[in-house]
Amino acid sequence: MEVRWLEDFIALARTRHFSRAAEERHVTQPTFSRRIKLLEEEMGTSLVNRQTLPLSLTPAGEEFLGMCEQVSQRVRDTRERLARLAEAQANRLRLAAPQSLLGHFLPEWLDGYHGEPPLEPYLRATGWLVDDYFQALARGECDLALCYWPRHDELPAVDRQGCQYRLVGHERLVPLSVPDDEGRPRFRLGTGPREALPLIAFHPRGLMRAAIDAHLARLGEAPGFRVLNESIQSGNIKELIGLGYGLGWLPERLVRPALEHGELVLAGDARWQVPLEIRLYRHAAPRHSGLEALWQSLPTRVDNDDVP
Repeated sequence: MEVRWLEDFIALARTRHFSRAAEERHVTQPTFSRRIKLLEEEMGTSLVNRQTLPLSLTPAGEEFLGMCEQVSQRVRDTRERLARLAEAQANRLRLAAPQSLLGHFLPEWLDGYHGEPPLEPYLRATGWLVDDYFQALARGECDLALCYWPRHDELPAVDRQGCQYRLVGHERLVPLSVPDDEGRPRFRLGTGPREALPLIAFHPRGLMRAAIDAHLARLGEAPGFRVLNESIQSGNIKELIGLGYGLGWLPERLVRPALEHGELVLAGDARWQVPLEIRLYRHAAPRHSGLEALWQSLPTRVDNDDVP
């Protein structure tokens, strides 16, 4: 049974006249009469007494009218709720970001930001490589991309055409190891010629790997490494470092509790730390009514004092 048939019957019960009800429902009278007849066939009984003028409802029709009014009201209420949900969803901005930024930067950043519209993390993005973020921005899959970025902009070829960014924070990649029995790093950088160090590395096509490799090349004293594992996820790298398999670089915000509790220690001094920017990217083409307002509300300069 179609909802419009119920609304037809309500209109007929209110007007008590086929022609006026058909006009109210924006259909011809034959079409309207046919729909009422189909409704009666569906219910298996006569609902309208056509012998009276104005017409009247049969006892079954009176009972059926009460049900129609209840169902129609519930349908209207549901439509309104769905419309409100759709409007709220349309007003949200989808934010793509790696998992470490979602967990260890975004909440703090949002606490200091009170603008509209609200941001909705796009969780499909947590396993993306850097190219994926800009492709998603270009095709409108997300509205914003929150990314780590090398301070010196050293990256493989990444197509950022049509994208703009705001600098929203800073981070450091720090080299880490589990401690030995005396609290010193089991694996340590800068100790001179020795056996290649076991490395828990980022994905070779990822931004983090490019930033670390470029930083080591600038130092000109990078040790040899035996790459034991490569991963997109910082959490996976942290787990393997914590199990003592090797050393690796991770965002300092992510490992701050482990450093404070002595579960991990720095595997080298400050020269081995890789400075990063945290950038918020958007596509310049307007796709969302609230994006421009948010963009203009962001500060154009962020100092380094927010580095952990």
